[in-house]
Amino acid sequence: MDAATEIPDLDQHLSRFGLASFRPGQRDVIAAVLARQDCLCIMPTGGGKSLCYQLPSVAREGVTLVVSPLIALMKDQVDALAARGIAATCINSTLSPSEQFERMDGMAAGQFDLVYIAPERLRSSAFLEKLRATNLQLLAVDEAHCISEWGHDFRPDYARLGLLRQRLGFPPTIALTATATPEVRADVAKQLQLRDPRVFITGFARPNLHFGVREAYSEVDKDQSLLDFLNATPGAGIVYAATRKKCEELAELLRLSLPNRRAGLYHAGLEAEERHRVQEAFMEGRSPLIVATNAFGMGIDKADLRFVVHYNLPGTLEAYYQEAGRAGRDGLHSQCLLLYSSRDRRIQEFFIDSKYPAPETVEQVYDYLRKIDQDPIELTLEEIRERLGLNIRSDGVAACEKLLEGCGALERLDSRQNMAGVKIDSDLPTLVDLLPREAKVQWRVLRAIEAEIGELRGERVFVNPRKLAAAAEVDSAALTRALRELAKLQAFDYVPPFRGRAVHMLERHKPFHQLGIDFAEQQRRRDAEYKKLDRMVAYATARRCRQVEILDYFGDPSRAKCGLCDNCGGSAAGAASADQAAAEQSPELVEAVRIVLSGVARTQGRFGKRLVAGMLIGSESAKVTKVGMQRHSTYGLLKHLSEDETLELIDALLRLRLLQQVELQPHRPLLQLTPRGQSVMKGDETLTETLVLGSSLASKLHAGRPGRKPAAKAPAKPVEKTAEKPSVKTPPSQPTKTPTKTPTATPTPTKLSPMSPAPTEREADFDPFAEVNAEFDAPDEFVVPRAAPQPADASHPPHYWTWRVLQSGLSAIECQHARGLDAETIFDHVLRAARDGHPVCEAWLLSPRQITLLEQLIGNQPPQKVRSLLANLPAELKFRDVQLYLHARGLSG
Repeated sequence: MDAATEIPDLDQHLSRFGLASFRPGQRDVIAAVLARQDCLCIMPTGGGKSLCYQLPSVAREGVTLVVSPLIALMKDQVDALAARGIAATCINSTLSPSEQFERMDGMAAGQFDLVYIAPERLRSSAFLEKLRATNLQLLAVDEAHCISEWGHDFRPDYARLGLLRQRLGFPPTIALTATATPEVRADVAKQLQLRDPRVFITGFARPNLHFGVREAYSEVDKDQSLLDFLNATPGAGIVYAATRKKCEELAELLRLSLPNRRAGLYHAGLEAEERHRVQEAFMEGRSPLIVATNAFGMGIDKADLRFVVHYNLPGTLEAYYQEAGRAGRDGLHSQCLLLYSSRDRRIQEFFIDSKYPAPETVEQVYDYLRKIDQDPIELTLEEIRERLGLNIRSDGVAACEKLLEGCGALERLDSRQNMAGVKIDSDLPTLVDLLPREAKVQWRVLRAIEAEIGELRGERVFVNPRKLAAAAEVDSAALTRALRELAKLQAFDYVPPFRGRAVHMLERHKPFHQLGIDFAEQQRRRDAEYKKLDRMVAYATARRCRQVEILDYFGDPSRAKCGLCDNCGGSAAGAASADQAAAEQSPELVEAVRIVLSGVARTQGRFGKRLVAGMLIGSESAKVTKVGMQRHSTYGLLKHLSEDETLELIDALLRLRLLQQVELQPHRPLLQLTPRGQSVMKGDETLTETLVLGSSLASKLHAGRPGRKPAAKAPAKPVEKTAEKPSVKTPPSQPTKTPTKTPTATPTPTKLSPMSPAPTEREADFDPFAEVNAEFDAPDEFVVPRAAPQPADASHPPHYWTWRVLQSGLSAIECQHARGLDAETIFDHVLRAARDGHPVCEAWLLSPRQITLLEQLIGNQPPQKVRSLLANLPAELKFRDVQLYLHARGLSG
């Protein structure tokens, strides 16, 4: 049926919701819902998603069942609807059993237009029975990203909704979320079994929001930026931080620095009563500021938020836009500020690594839990983490349990106050026929349980033991004995009552490697999380319109520039001065850029940003001098800049992709030249882009180095050199040949002699580019710092990081120095990485002679034929050499 013929005028219903007009996209979604089409609606926070199912619920007969993740959220919605005379209710655990049954009866009788429930309610057979008797005209799944493991807030009970739709005959369904990427959208549609759903992606452009990013190069710098912003921005707002500790520090900072603006503190580590008190004070305006983790926000409908500040980099653009979008819901101008530091990425990497734990960590958790003679096992995640000494967060332990649950080793149980869990996993009409005739008590108990479970076979159902004993007409002791006997049936599973979160072990005897956990899939999901983090960093460092960056990410077709963000020239961009614009094209700035690029070239990609910055400004710190960086020709050439200013310049070059950061060990990003950065450094390519710099730094760079003669503009093409000179420029991939040095495939780092003469003092007009080609191709000698052995990373085992170092192009000897490991361990790590599925190269560790012998001996023969050759290996080969060769050639098996 055409929606227009069913409901000729949608506008007539707007007044019931206190509205005069539709927001962009709402009318089309509502028309599709009224046409009884399945819909997937992606609208940003504050975009008006709720109306898309609320208006249809009053426009026609029947009940709309709304699945919502938070009790507080559903209560707020119900109260708001009731205030406008709309028949709405919620059924949740805060109600007494009699209240729940009364509202279920009202639902079946058609007394309500909307009924809100949590997904866990679907475990109740009594509720499902009443739902079957209800004229259900629409199922609305709010915060639908929770159904997808690709979403950032996966909730297992949401996964039952697809089965619910199937049992109810596939009623018309609308899934709504503010944070769905294409992967999440596809997964939501699949999990809910939506039929040819209409997909609406709209309303992501928020014309009243100013998006801006301020880069900070230290914690002090970031704190000052936050205080400056808050002093200049009145009204209510949220300051988000990544960790509980940082929230507590910031709350204290604001209390001391802004005594006239009361700031509340909110994170999951506080008692529930305290969190409620803080939230109420914020919503009522008694505490205009709140410092919080991302635990605060879902369901917060405060229309007059004037700003949202992210002190730390969020992990995804979905999370960022959902949280930032809580500002300006009243349509008035509001600000969304991100305080960006490249070091914040490490926090999110740690979160990702905890979310996808290494196989060794999962095995530790499994071996520990299966040896505990207790059922259920009532241990908190933190208790498990501390007892095993794991280097991951408590949610990393939860991730381990989730994997073990997925392979059938255990079952995670939510907090149930003195409730027993029962599950019947059988298609038989009744299990009573499996009991001995004389087991009369067991017979009565089983009958009572089957009546309680109803159609929920194969699922865990929680029952009140007292109610069960009354239904079976037995006392509590007889009930317990009967349940223990019933648990011996293969199709019957019983979990005794417990209070908090608990784990029910289903498998205690199978070795870990036989559980069949798909760690390759885990790695794929982990890589996807890192790609999302990359997109978040790309947003923070973007030079184009920030609104366009967001719209592109979510696939919103309306990609017009906002004209308001800092990159479009909004108020935050006003800090860029005319001096900066002039400096962008000045020879002095180009010279500073080439100095930085040249300095990075001379460090050969072995150091991070801060150490490179220290070398460029001439730092005499032990960190700089102990690795011989004072001997580089670029040492001290930017001594007129501070370390933070040099870091700012380096970050600007990272944004232009002239430099890149590569992580070869956990949380240790190294600074390297990109091919284009090399071209700009050598003068092969002219720097034409605009560098986004602060006005103070731009002025310094425009003035040039003190005492330096005015720099000449770099030529677009280098001058052709004569054939007589040995320093003829060659492509980067071809090392320059000199009379005194024969290039090798893998140069061995040379340690500087402690008696080497100190470098001569540089003249003010020293030109570091006069022989830049020869210096780059034959770089300064340096000491590869010998690192202490690294502990196992939270997500990756040590052999993974050894593989990363070798894959980056370092030799085996350099890898030994960088990782602090001996040759035997390096070889072992490479073989373990190969067994994990990482691509390896035999040339990393085998000599050309060894590779030739292996090619002659094995060639491309399959593994089963190779075994017969192992007894007669040449003396130059070992069994491990054969293993490496087979893995590298894809012949292992």
